[in-house]
Amino acid sequence: MSVTDLARPSGPTAVTPPLAPSAATLAPTPASASLQRELLRGLDAPICLTWEWTYACNLQCVHCLSSSGRRDPRELDTTQMRSVVDQLAEMQVFYVNVGGGEPMTRPDFFEVLEYSVDHGVGVKFSTNGGMIDAAKARRLAALDYVDIQISLDGADAMTNDPVRGLGSYERARQAMGHLADAGFGAFKLSVVVTRHNVAQLDSFAALAADHGAELRVTRLRPSGRGQDSWAQLHPTAAQQRELHSWLLARPDVLTGDSFFHLAAYGQALPGLNLCGAGRVVCLIDPVGDVYACPFALHEHFRAGSVLDEGGFAQVWRSSGLFTELREPDNPGACTSCGHYDACQGGCMAAKFFTGLPLDGPDPECVLGHGEAALAAVDPHTLPIIDNDHSKRRRLPLTIL
Repeated sequence: MSVTDLARPSGPTAVTPPLAPSAATLAPTPASASLQRELLRGLDAPICLTWEWTYACNLQCVHCLSSSGRRDPRELDTTQMRSVVDQLAEMQVFYVNVGGGEPMTRPDFFEVLEYSVDHGVGVKFSTNGGMIDAAKARRLAALDYVDIQISLDGADAMTNDPVRGLGSYERARQAMGHLADAGFGAFKLSVVVTRHNVAQLDSFAALAADHGAELRVTRLRPSGRGQDSWAQLHPTAAQQRELHSWLLARPDVLTGDSFFHLAAYGQALPGLNLCGAGRVVCLIDPVGDVYACPFALHEHFRAGSVLDEGGFAQVWRSSGLFTELREPDNPGACTSCGHYDACQGGCMAAKFFTGLPLDGPDPECVLGHGEAALAAVDPHTLPIIDNDHSKRRRLPLTIL
């Protein structure tokens, strides 16, 4: 999620809540270094945040950031969910990226969704589409200030289903058809870029256009179950170069600022091009724990809980972790690199879960420094995923 994604959610009668900041005032040009420095020091409230409503999921994606599958018995109940909405509304949070797990598995999904909208907190929720039938699509299309992201990881079933599960491609396509038929508007087609689908980007763009949707592509992180599949799935160096060129030629494609490490090629993509963890964004998980980043579900990055005294506002404004993250970055191993100001050292979560120090190079550093650093990592010292809700033992990834 990012400032570059702050376009008005696209339901047919969508409205902008009072006091919502506009994308035009928040999304800087590459020359807006002063605004970038201001954001690095943190905001009084996040522009947007990710809120995972459940760990339950009807799929078992091999790269799932939150290792979802089974519901956590400590999951926030409906009353607690409403309380979080109230806290976010009081802080004037622009919108929330709702995910999981599959958020639509919650029996109170529509109740909490409508409560959020009614209280001025917009919702952009990510779904695999498996639970969107024609009736639900019409109900969603009737709501103000709701946006939807349908996840696909292949432009065909042969590419998608080994990653997301057998039949998931067809169900996602059906959901897209239901939303288009219901007149929902420009929902998002969300794609995690892998070495197996990067050649299909034009096909994804065409698929989105055919359904009146927008294309959103994001970076694969080695988080959750992605820690096991990252080495097989992340784009090659040559593919990263191709991706950078492709995105530069298509500024209308949303990226969530997830490819800012590619700025070291010499030209930044549209957006802030920085890590917003604990500064602009954060994550609330299904049990109310607050983490610095949606890609860093690990005790190392836990800042507190919405159930603590003072709630979310206290965590955001006073947690020791967030205070530390808002201090000026130390370039560390990247000190001598002339591209540090462009790429900011890359993704904190990608470093952590591949065993690299947080002041080291990004594992996908386009200059090759990450590859050299990874070669020195002892695989037995990789961080242990301490928040695994997988339904079953992890199976080896097999790509056809």
